[in-house]
Amino acid sequence: MITDLKPYPEYKESGLDWVGKLPSHWIIERGKWLFNKMERPVQENDDVVTCFRDGVVTLRKNRRTSGFTESLKEIGYQGIRKGDLVIHAMDAFAGAVGVADSDGKGTPVYSVCRSTSRVNAKYYASVVREMARNQWILALAKGIRERSTDFRYTYFAEQQLPVPSLPEQEAIVRFLIYLDQRIGKYIRSKRKLIKLLEEQRRVIIHQTVTHGLDPDVLLKSSGVEWLGDIPRHWELQRLKFLTSIKTGGRDTVDRKDDGEYPFFVRSQTIEHIDSYSFNGEAVLTAGDGAGVAKVFHYIVGKFDYHQRVYNFHKFSLIHGKFFFFYFSSTLRYEAFRNTAKSTVDSLRLPLLKNFPVLLPPMKEQVQIVEVVERKIAELDRSHTTIKSEIELLREFRTRLIADVVTGKIDVREAAANLPEDLSDYETNYDTVDPINENGTITDEMDTLSGEINI
Repeated sequence: MITDLKPYPEYKESGLDWVGKLPSHWIIERGKWLFNKMERPVQENDDVVTCFRDGVVTLRKNRRTSGFTESLKEIGYQGIRKGDLVIHAMDAFAGAVGVADSDGKGTPVYSVCRSTSRVNAKYYASVVREMARNQWILALAKGIRERSTDFRYTYFAEQQLPVPSLPEQEAIVRFLIYLDQRIGKYIRSKRKLIKLLEEQRRVIIHQTVTHGLDPDVLLKSSGVEWLGDIPRHWELQRLKFLTSIKTGGRDTVDRKDDGEYPFFVRSQTIEHIDSYSFNGEAVLTAGDGAGVAKVFHYIVGKFDYHQRVYNFHKFSLIHGKFFFFYFSSTLRYEAFRNTAKSTVDSLRLPLLKNFPVLLPPMKEQVQIVEVVERKIAELDRSHTTIKSEIELLREFRTRLIADVVTGKIDVREAAANLPEDLSDYETNYDTVDPINENGTITDEMDTLSGEINI
C-alpha cells in the first residue's frame, strides 16, 4: 500500500519556494481565506491543552501529569475546541502545530484557528509542519530568541498554501493516519526490543559482578540484605578503603560547545569544556538531581566535571572497570530499592564511603570485566542496529509525508482502498515525551524540548 504509489499525471510551478511543483489541478490561497482566528472565552471546567512539537495537541493530563513548569496565573488564556488548528507562535518552527483532540484552554501564545467548510484542518496541520521541517518558518523569523520565531496568525494568514479539493485533502489525511499507524507500529515493536536488550544488559552485568562466572561456586551470606549470598572466596569491603572520592569545581554554565575536553555534568550527556582538572582513570556519578543513581561514566584521560559530580579514582585492590560495572549496577538497581525513600535525590558522602563493595581476587575481576565487555558489546551492536532502523523509519515517514502533502505523490487510490476502521489520528502517540534533560516538561510559553518527529 505504501510502496505502490505514483506521482500525479501533470504538474505546474507553484511559485512557492518550499513546495516546488504542484499537481496542475491544485490551487493556491492565503491562510486567511482558509482559517479564521478564534478568540473564545475560557469555560469553567476547561483543562489545559498543550501543543507539543510532535504535532499532538491534547489535554496536558493525557500526556503527563507531572514535570511541567506551571503558570502561576493564566493571564489571557483562551478557549480551545476539538478540531481547532493550533499553532504555537513561538515554537511552530519546530513543529508545534496540530489539531486539538479535546476541548480545553490554552496560553495566548497559541493561534487557535477554525477551518472553513472547504478545508480539512488536519491536512493543513501537516502542511504547516512541512513548512517547519524544511525551515521555511525559521526563514520568516520575527522573534528574538535563538532558533525561534514569532509565527503568529498575522503571518500565517498571509502565507500562500496549496489547496487540493476537499475530498483530496480528506484522502491525504486518511492516508497519513494509515502511514502513522503502520510505521508507528514498527517503531514501537523495535523500541520493545531495545528495552529487552537493555534489561538483558543490566541482568548480565549485575549477575556477573555479584555472583561471578562460576554458576557452581560455593556461597556464603554477605551480611547485606540486598546483596544476599556471594561467592565464598570473595571479600566485602567498604568503598572508602578502595578508592578516593572528590567532587568537581565547575558549573554547567562553564561548558563550551567547541571545547577540547569532555565535561561531565549530572546527566548521561557528555558536554565539552576548554580546560581539564583531572587526568587519569575515573568513575563518575551524579551527586544530586535527576541523575542520582542513574548517571555513571567510566573514563581514562583528561576531563573536567561538575561541582555536584563525584569522581572515584586512585583504585586500590579493585580494577577500575570492575568497580564501574559493580557500582553502577548495585547503586542503581539494588542499594536503594529497600530504602525508606522511594526516590533518592542526593548521594551523601558518608553513604558513599560506607557503601559495601564486593571484592573478588584481582585475576577474577579482570576475567569478569573481559566477559562482561564481550557480552554487552554484542548487545550494544544489536541496540545500535535497531536504533538505526528506527531512524530510517522516521526518515522514510518524514519524506513520505512531505511528498504527500505537497502533491509529489498521489494517494487518492491508496486511501480509497484502506480499511474502514482506522483509529483516530490524534490519539496515536508514537513519539517521545518532550522532556528536557532535567526531567521536566517546559511550559508552553517556553520552547518545548524535543524533536520534529513528523
